[in-house]
Amino acid sequence: MISVTPASTSGSSTTQPSTQVKISTPGRVCLFGEHQDYLHLPVVPCAISLRVSIAAEAIAERRVVLSLPDIQAHETFSLEEEQLTYSAERDYFRSAVNVMRREGFTFGCGIRGTVHGTIPINSGTSSSSALVVTWIDVLARLSDQRKALSPSDLARLGHMAEVVEFGEPGGMMDHYSTAFGGILAIDFHPKLHVAKIDATLGTFVLGDSQEPKDTHGILARVKFGVLNTVRKLSEIHPGFSLQKASHKDVDDLADRLTPVERELLHGTVENRDFTREARRLLATQPLDHHRLGLLLTEHQMVLRDVQRISTPKIDRMLEAALAAGAYGGKINGSGGGGCMFVYAPENPQAVAEAIERVGGKAYVVTPDGGTRLEQR
Repeated sequence: MISVTPASTSGSSTTQPSTQVKISTPGRVCLFGEHQDYLHLPVVPCAISLRVSIAAEAIAERRVVLSLPDIQAHETFSLEEEQLTYSAERDYFRSAVNVMRREGFTFGCGIRGTVHGTIPINSGTSSSSALVVTWIDVLARLSDQRKALSPSDLARLGHMAEVVEFGEPGGMMDHYSTAFGGILAIDFHPKLHVAKIDATLGTFVLGDSQEPKDTHGILARVKFGVLNTVRKLSEIHPGFSLQKASHKDVDDLADRLTPVERELLHGTVENRDFTREARRLLATQPLDHHRLGLLLTEHQMVLRDVQRISTPKIDRMLEAALAAGAYGGKINGSGGGGCMFVYAPENPQAVAEAIERVGGKAYVVTPDGGTRLEQR
C-alpha cells in the first residue's frame, strides 16, 4: 500500500486525449539521504529545473520511431510482438512498453517522437529515471486507452521499467522525485509514504565533475556492506533496526563488527539523523537557510570520509563553491564521480564560475515541478 500526502495530479490528469503530446520531466538532487532509500531509511529529494522532454504523435504503422538528436541516436522497433525482446543492457524504451502491456495498455497505433534533454547524463541527477517516467507518460497518453496517469502510477511503472525489469540495485527515490516534482519527504518504512514539503528554497548550483560514476563499485561496498552487516546483527539481535539504532547501539555491538562494518553503520546512522533534522528544519518557518547549507556540508563530510563516495575533484569543486559564497553542499547520487551541488541563494553566477574554474561544468538551477504536459 502506498500512502501519498497530499494527493497530486501534477496539473495534467484532466487533460483531454490527444494524438500529439509533449511531456517533460525534471532531474533531481538528493538533498539528504544519499544511500538511504535501499535501506528503507528516509530521503529528501528535490526536483530541479533541468528536464528531459519527448514530443510525440500517434502514427498508423505499429512501430516506435524515436529521434535522440542530443546524443545523435535513433531508436526504432516494431510493436507487433506482444513481448518485446531487449537489444541492450538497459533497453528502457522497450521495457516500458512491456511493463505497460502487463498493466493492460494496448497499442493499436505506433508512436513517432523526438527526445531532448538538459539533464547531465550518467551523473547522478536522474536523467535515466526522468527519461523513463516521461516515456511512460507518453505511452499512456498515446495508447489505445488514451489515459493520463497520476504521479504515483508514473513513478511505480517507471521503477518497474528501469529497475525491476533488469534486476538493477537502485531504489525508488528517483522515480517519485521526478514524477511528483518539488521537495519531497519520502519514507519507505513501515510502508512507502510520499509527502510534499512546502518550504521555499532559493537557487542551487549543480556542478558536473565530468568524471564517470562508479555506481556498481560504490553499491558493492556501501549498500551490500551495510545490508550484510545488518543481516549479521539481526541474527544475533533479532530486534536490531536501522530505523531505531543509535550510535551507542552500534558501539555496544562493536565486538561483533569489523572496523569497516562499524564505520559504515555509524555513517548510515549519522546520515539518517541528518535527514530527519533536515525535514524538521524545512518544516520550520522562517527557514534558516544558512543552517540548511551547513547540514548539507556536514552530510558531505560523512559521505566523503566514512562512506568514501566523493572524489578529489568533487571535493575541490565544493571547496571552490563555498569560498565563492555558497551556503553548503554535497556530492549528488551514488558517487565515485558525477555531480555535486551547493545551495547558493546569493550570487549563484559567481559560485558557478568558481566551480568551472576548477574543471566542473556548472548549471544554475531552482526547484521545479514534476512530470507535466507541455504545449506543443
